Amino acid sequence: MRSLLILLCVFSLAALSGCKPSEVASTTPVDGATNKKNTLAFMPKSKGNAYFVSCRQGADAAAKELGIELIFDGPTQPDPAKQNEIIENWITLGVDVIAVACENKDGISTALRKARSKGVKIVTYDSDANPDARDFFVNQATPEGIGYALMDEAARLCGNSGEFAIITASLTAQNMIEWQKHIEARRLAKYPDMKKVALRPCDDLKDKAQAEATILLSAYPNLKLLMNICSPAVLGAAEAVKQAGKSGQVKVIDLGLPNENKRYVKDGTTDTVILWKTVDLGYLTVQAATALAKGQLKSGATHFKGGHLGEFKIVGDNILLGEPFKFTKDNIDQFDF
Repeated sequence: MRSLLILLCVFSLAALSGCKPSEVASTTPVDGATNKKNTLAFMPKSKGNAYFVSCRQGADAAAKELGIELIFDGPTQPDPAKQNEIIENWITLGVDVIAVACENKDGISTALRKARSKGVKIVTYDSDANPDARDFFVNQATPEGIGYALMDEAARLCGNSGEFAIITASLTAQNMIEWQKHIEARRLAKYPDMKKVALRPCDDLKDKAQAEATILLSAYPNLKLLMNICSPAVLGAAEAVKQAGKSGQVKVIDLGLPNENKRYVKDGTTDTVILWKTVDLGYLTVQAATALAKGQLKSGATHFKGGHLGEFKIVGDNILLGEPFKFTKDNIDQFDF
């Protein structure tokens, strides 16, 4: 009898030891059915850039709607090495999804691949990584659409001929490199009498942009137009033209925010601001990244519903925000961002 009791105890212990925690957990609802918050890490190219401050407003609004934890961090100035360092830290923290505007396409892709290998979902916005380093790219507008819009407007203001110069954020910013390719392709195809005389980086700094624009105005006395393709360059170039007493004589067009350009548009220094709704870009990025983390957005999707903004088209792995928009003296007061 005693031997039988011992045998029964051994069998009972064996049965209990076969009950694994993972098997118990498998009965627990996942994702949206639990109280677990997804953690989304959101990175700009540089934290102080007004463009990315505006993107963050949309990101914060989406995070609040979705009930997720949003971490916002990035370099104080465009710095690929610092972006990589922050991503390495996020991998260690175990975030669920990273959304990043990439300063250097190749430089950041290694770190993003590492994050993906650890199960972190990756979305890029504003400026892309290599496609194998992320899941989706939230594209504010196609590089072709941006480049064509800039070149078409420059040619219109210059009567299809004359010298122009470009001020960019950096010579390594991948999205701006792509825009420049399409600017040049459009120039060659439609406006051969337009001549690009210089390309200058401003390191995403207004004061440096102003200094570069001042040098350009002096070096090229026949310069007809300054094309500024990053937000800080917009203000610096406009101020340089204004202080040189060349408002209206040297045309200024920008990729920038309407609010920071209003005074220059209204006084006639800046002719046209071309952009997209940056708050919407941040909002859509967080909506897409959260859906990806929850398994609601998958490879092969052709459309995505971005919260209150409605439905967006997906081409390949690019979620398209829309076409570039022109802000002028006639409509700029209608916008507040």
